[in-house]
Amino acid sequence: MNLWRILETARDQHGERIATRGANGGRDYRQLHADAVALAERLIASGVEPGHRVALLADNVPAYLDAYFAVAGAGAILVPLNVRLAETELRRVLADADPSLLLVAPAHAARGASLVDAMRRASLPLDIVSGSSRRAAAFVPRLAGGDTPAQLYFTSGTTGRPKGVILTHRNVATHARAAMNELAIGPSDVWGHIAPLFHLADAWATFAMTLAGGRHAFLERFEPDAALALMRAEGVTLSNLVPTMIQRMLARLDAGEPAPTGLRLLLSGGAPIAPSVVGRILDRFGCDYVQTYGLTETSPYLTLSRLSPAERRLPREARLARLARTGRPFASVEVEVVRPDGASVERNDREVGEVRARGATISPGYWQDALETRAAHREGWFYTGDLATLDATGSLRIVDRRKDVILSGGETIYSIEVENAILGHPAVLECAVYGVPDDDLGERVVAAVVLGSGATVDAAALVAHCRARIGGFKLPRTIRFLPDLPRTGSGKISKRALRETDFDRD
Repeated sequence: MNLWRILETARDQHGERIATRGANGGRDYRQLHADAVALAERLIASGVEPGHRVALLADNVPAYLDAYFAVAGAGAILVPLNVRLAETELRRVLADADPSLLLVAPAHAARGASLVDAMRRASLPLDIVSGSSRRAAAFVPRLAGGDTPAQLYFTSGTTGRPKGVILTHRNVATHARAAMNELAIGPSDVWGHIAPLFHLADAWATFAMTLAGGRHAFLERFEPDAALALMRAEGVTLSNLVPTMIQRMLARLDAGEPAPTGLRLLLSGGAPIAPSVVGRILDRFGCDYVQTYGLTETSPYLTLSRLSPAERRLPREARLARLARTGRPFASVEVEVVRPDGASVERNDREVGEVRARGATISPGYWQDALETRAAHREGWFYTGDLATLDATGSLRIVDRRKDVILSGGETIYSIEVENAILGHPAVLECAVYGVPDDDLGERVVAAVVLGSGATVDAAALVAHCRARIGGFKLPRTIRFLPDLPRTGSGKISKRALRETDFDRD
C-alpha cells in the first residue's frame, strides 16, 4: 500500500510499454522508474526527510508523473499547488503546508522564485532527468506505511480559506486498484491528462494508469481545440473532464473540428450535467459516458453512473437520464443517504438526505485542523455536506450542496434542479443558480448564464422555457448573462464568487 510500489510493479510487469511520449520520443516504464529514482535522489540530497512536505508548481507536464512517484519514494508528502491561484493565495497554502522544498516547472520559474523567497525555502527545477547517474536498482526507497500521508491537497476554497485534505498511501492505492477494475483500464488504454493534475479529478489516474501499464498523454492547460487535437494525436481512450470542458469541446465539434476516433469512455463530474448533453457526448464522441461523484476527501470517487445490463436496454431518453444521475456506489466504499438522525432515507427518489461514506479511500482528516476533522468525521462516517435522493435500485441523485440550498418564500429550492432546467435550453452553454438575500422572500433565485457561440435568448424566453419544467416558485427572479463564469482551480464554477459579485452590485 505504498505508491512507490505501483511504479515498481509497472516497471516489472510493463517495463517496455510506453509510459509517456514527448518531443524526444517515448519513455517506457523502465525509464520512468529510473527518472523517478533520479528525482527522488535529488530530493533526498536536498535535505528532504520522511514526512517532509514537498510542494509542486507545474502545469500538466510529463514530469508531474515523476514527481508524484519520486516524492513517495523519498518518504515525503506531495503538495500539488493550484497554478491558477494568486500569489497571495499560494503563500497562504504554503504557510499552512510548511514544505521543505518547492519543485517548480520551467514555465513557472519566475513565480516559483518569488514564492521561495517569501517562504525562505529552497527549490529545484522540475524536469525529466533521463539517465540517472546510478543504476535504479541501487536506490533504496523510503517506504512509509499505508496509513502514512502521501499527498496533501488544498481545497479550492469555495466556502472560505482552503483546507488541506490528507490522503494516505492506502487511500490512493486502494482507489487506483478499484478504478482500474471498475473502468476496465488496461495496458492498451491511453489517458488524457486534460483536467489539471494538481486536482484529484485527474490525479487519481496517475496511479491507476501506471498500475495498468497504460500510456499517459498530457495537455499543459485546457483549451478545447488543443484537447481535441491531443485526443486525436495520442489516441486517447479515456479521460475525466468537468462538464464545462465537454461543452466547449462539443461546441468546437459543432463548428467542424474533427472528432477523435479512439475514445472509448468519457467521465465527468464536479457539476451537474443535463441528459441532453449526455446524448450529444454519445453521438459526437461515439463513446460511452459515465457521470462521477466524489470529493477530494474520498480519493475521489464515491459513485459512478454505470448502467446495468437491464438499464442498457431502456429507451434512449431513459438511458440518458440514468447516465446523468450520480449513480451507484464505487467499489471499495460504502455510501449512504441519511436523515439528520442517521436513519436511511426512503428509496423513493424523493426524500432528501445527506450523503455519508466510509471505506479505505476516505481521508483521515484535514491538515492540522482537528475541529474541521471532527465536524466531518462522525461515528466512523465521513459526512460530505451533499444532499441526495436514493431510488429503488440504489442509485444516488445529488440535488444540491447543503450550502447552496435556497430558501425562498418558505420553500426549499435545490439549485441543481433549476440549473438542469436552464441547461435544457439549446442556447445555453453553462449556468449557475444561487440565492441572494431578499427582504421579501428571504432569498431570491439568481441565475448566471453563459450562451453558446452565436446563440441568443432573452431572460423572458428563458424563464418561459423553465416554467414548463419546474414549479413557478423555483424560477429565477434575476438572470445575469455573462461572457464567462468564475471558477475554482479545478475548473468548477465558483458560486461564492458569483454571490459576492451580486452583493457588490446591490
